[in-house]
Amino acid sequence: MMMCAFVLSTSVNAKTLVPLTVTIEDDTPLGNGNSKSPDETPTVYIDDYTLFFETNHPEYVLNIKDEDGDVVYTTIVYSAQTQVVLPSTLSGDYVIELAVDNLLFTGWINL
Repeated sequence: MMMCAFVLSTSVNAKTLVPLTVTIEDDTPLGNGNSKSPDETPTVYIDDYTLFFETNHPEYVLNIKDEDGDVVYTTIVYSAQTQVVLPSTLSGDYVIELAVDNLLFTGWINL
C-alpha cells in the first residue's frame, strides 16, 4: 500500500481547500511496468455545507464518516457535477473519502 500526502491550506473567496491524501489500494505494476499512481489529486473546496469540485473530474464515490468511522452520508459525484450539498444536520469533524478505481482520497472537514 502506498501513501502520498498533499497538504495545502488556502482559501478562494469564502471557499476553503480540503487537503487530501491518497491511498493506492492495488499498487501492482501495469503491463508496461508503471505503477498505478494517481494522475491528479482531486481539488475540493468547502464553503459551509457545500463541497465544490473542479470540472472534468472522474466519477467519485463520496463518503462522509464520523469520528468513529461510521458512514453518515454517501453519494456518487458524477463527472459533470461541480457541487454537492451535505446535510445541514451534520455538525463537527468528519472524514471525507473520494473513491475512484483503486484510489482512495481522504481528508478532514469541519461542519
